[in-house]
Amino acid sequence: MPLSNGRPHMALPGPSMMPDRVLQAMHQPAPDIYDPELHRMMAGMVPDLCAVARTRGHMAMYICNGHGAWEAALSNTVAPGDTVLVPTTGRFGHGWAEMAQGVGANVEIIEHGRKVPIDPQRLRTALEADKGQKIKAVLAVHVDTSSSVRSDIASLRGVLDEVGHPALLMVDCIASLGCDRFEMDAWGADVMVTGSQKGLMVPPGLGFVFFNDRAADVRRAMPRVTRYWDWTARAEPEMFYQYFGGTAPTHHLYGLRAALDMIHEEGIENIWARHARLAQALWAAGEAWAAEGPFRLNVAERAHRSHAVTAAQLGAPHGDRLRAWCRDEAGVTLGIGLGVEDPEDPTSSGYFRFGHMGHVNAHGMLGMIGVVEAALTALDIPHGGGAVDAAVAALTAA
Repeated sequence: MPLSNGRPHMALPGPSMMPDRVLQAMHQPAPDIYDPELHRMMAGMVPDLCAVARTRGHMAMYICNGHGAWEAALSNTVAPGDTVLVPTTGRFGHGWAEMAQGVGANVEIIEHGRKVPIDPQRLRTALEADKGQKIKAVLAVHVDTSSSVRSDIASLRGVLDEVGHPALLMVDCIASLGCDRFEMDAWGADVMVTGSQKGLMVPPGLGFVFFNDRAADVRRAMPRVTRYWDWTARAEPEMFYQYFGGTAPTHHLYGLRAALDMIHEEGIENIWARHARLAQALWAAGEAWAAEGPFRLNVAERAHRSHAVTAAQLGAPHGDRLRAWCRDEAGVTLGIGLGVEDPEDPTSSGYFRFGHMGHVNAHGMLGMIGVVEAALTALDIPHGGGAVDAAVAALTAA
């Protein structure tokens, strides 16, 4: 008899679970979009979003997903024929590279595979070889949602500064913002992009581009930026309508206001610490399962793992069987494997991902771990024991 009735647990790496407070804030009639109160609400959210990004720079908001935020960032900084350098650690690094090709950029990729972070020395080699400084931007994904690899962004800025290269450092924080520590100004990112549906705990549909004065200067020198993607009026609007270049997504904004209130009340440092502790509990369980049988966490080194998403593998067809059992029998939905290149498993059916971002807590994490333990047992998939005990020990460690 299935035990999945009741409230489901969405352990996807985005869209993440939304708090009741966010859902309730969105549950109201459509407002008058010309009401000055909306402009005041929006004006108050801009500094709150910048506080989450840890920047005193500028921000533009778009009605789009993360792919749209990629294109918005590129459209304001990269002209057709410009060269961008993309060190990749998973599917989404390649996705941003493809988006750059779509706006007419020449793309150079530094392939790192799916299991290790960006190597600053490989970046240094590429920049030093660029004698004419043709590279206009380095596109780096902080946490690649497909592989769960987390890269050291500050070290990349260090390389750019040491080499004396003028390229912009542009960072994808779609998976990491509000989950993994990110310091835009302190780490030297010129542009950062993110979306609403992960650490910000709001439905998909809002894209954000944060940028500093260096990036603003690049935008001013651009020969042309299409009107919708141009961040100029959005970052310094004279009226509410200009924030979105048209009608605003008012109900997303109501939800975002509630989410930002929750983030402010908990404090971003506490949020980072909560995500770190919960991730460590999952890793402890995963390492216990891996002691026997086929289970493996995708990233070997803990220091290189995201606190927001964890990719794992069981081998085909066990990954899909595990996901199906967790969803259908216990009401826990895990993420699919995405963009994993494995010649023995071309469909990625042996891979899956745990999402633990945003509105997550100890009982949710322990419940998910317990359900996975039950699935491994019910499906007779060999695995090491003691996973739940290991997770509890990690949660209760001083």
